[in-house]
Amino acid sequence: MEEDNLLRQQRLKKAEELKSSGINLYPSFNQVSHKIKEIQESFSSVGGNLPEDSSPSVKAAGRLMAIRDFGKSVFFQVQDGTGRLQGYLKKELIGADGFSLFKKMDVGDFLGLEGPLFRTKTGELTILVKKLQLLSKALRPLPEKFHGLVDVEQRYRQRYLDLLVNVKVREIFHLRSKLMALIRSFMTDRGFLEVETPMMQAIPGGATAKPFKTFHNALNLPLFLRIAPELYLKRLVVGGLDKVFEINRNFRNEGISIQHNPEFTMIEFYQAYATYQDLMDLTEELFHSLAMNLKGSLRFSYQGEAIDLTPPWERIPFMESLTRIGGIDPEVLKDSRKAIDLARSLGADLRATDGKGKALTKIFEQVVEPRLRQPTFVTGYPIEVSPLAKRNQEDPEVTDRFELFVSGRELANGFNELNDPLEQKERFLDQLKAKEAGDEEAQDMDWDFLLALEYGLPPTAGEGIGVDRLVMLFSDAPSIREVILFPQLRPEKAAVS
Repeated sequence: MEEDNLLRQQRLKKAEELKSSGINLYPSFNQVSHKIKEIQESFSSVGGNLPEDSSPSVKAAGRLMAIRDFGKSVFFQVQDGTGRLQGYLKKELIGADGFSLFKKMDVGDFLGLEGPLFRTKTGELTILVKKLQLLSKALRPLPEKFHGLVDVEQRYRQRYLDLLVNVKVREIFHLRSKLMALIRSFMTDRGFLEVETPMMQAIPGGATAKPFKTFHNALNLPLFLRIAPELYLKRLVVGGLDKVFEINRNFRNEGISIQHNPEFTMIEFYQAYATYQDLMDLTEELFHSLAMNLKGSLRFSYQGEAIDLTPPWERIPFMESLTRIGGIDPEVLKDSRKAIDLARSLGADLRATDGKGKALTKIFEQVVEPRLRQPTFVTGYPIEVSPLAKRNQEDPEVTDRFELFVSGRELANGFNELNDPLEQKERFLDQLKAKEAGDEEAQDMDWDFLLALEYGLPPTAGEGIGVDRLVMLFSDAPSIREVILFPQLRPEKAAVS
């Protein structure tokens, strides 16, 4: 840090000298003729070791990234958002003033360049700079060239530097953008309408999670950042929008881990006259499309583990997964006391009001979920942990619900929507009892949603998919922080003084 401060002081001194000599450190900008990638593509046929009268001339701009100084001539690299380009300066061609100006530049400064193109003896496309302009002075040095920015905490706090010096990081966020565009195209091609629903809600609902609280002064009204868009999207289905989806942020006041960030992105979609089996098929199709577009194959490596997304994927009932994959004694599935005792022995924090369904879910998370490496749908979750899902007609203790797991991580959750307003009211009342018993994640009573249900919700299936975790899978990222531009961190003392 002391060395950084010294370098900053040196740059501040240099900046004052430049200003004193009449150089504008942050001038208005004249447009470039080409981005660097366009130069590389449009002038790939340029040849010759020296520029000729017929050589194309370009105006480019970018950040100075490297300098090789040979005294009276200089090779250097500039970078914009599309790529890098080599520049060449010769004192006798640009003149003493222009050459002197460049000598005062630092790595990190932004430059405007103009001149003809040629290729060096090594074949690298290069601009022979005849006009040079300082566009923006950098007062701090970039991370050291060879070691780069490797401190994980600093990478997340100073993502702008991370993006600047780490090519793989930029690739992740290009992939993320492409993935979201592919999802939108996939959904709209299948007749889904993209919508937006409130991010601030008077009643947080649609998921089992603790919300963030805020307050609207003009309305004198407490509000919550949404934990899910589900209840609003289902209102739209009541209103006759049979196929809807939303890609947006959710907020949950929970811990931070390699899988969790308090602010995260999901796609939720709902389809009238469909079942959760239909959505499992649709999910396979979506992942198939994403894999082929992003990876070029259904088989690829994630963190050193071979993943195969070739459908159909395994589908296993929740209860069966506990015995067959988790090795749980079948008697535990029948006995609430045994289930609760086993869950607590595995570290689960269960309340006195929690029943067998909650206990079995906690056991599942410990002994089954980590073992689901290849894409697997787990179906038939206990009704106790599925307050918005329709009850299974053959087994009233479970719901018509699935979760998708890949590489030991949940990626999607879907179910047949409970559309009986009277039963939904009873489910909400059960959630209120849990909240009164100390469960901060239990859902609230939403009377307006119940009113909407009373007007009639057609048979509907809905699903939510974690976009951040999808990006992790397709970019081979080990942590959710790698795929969120600005993940939540503890505050740090300001670095500017």
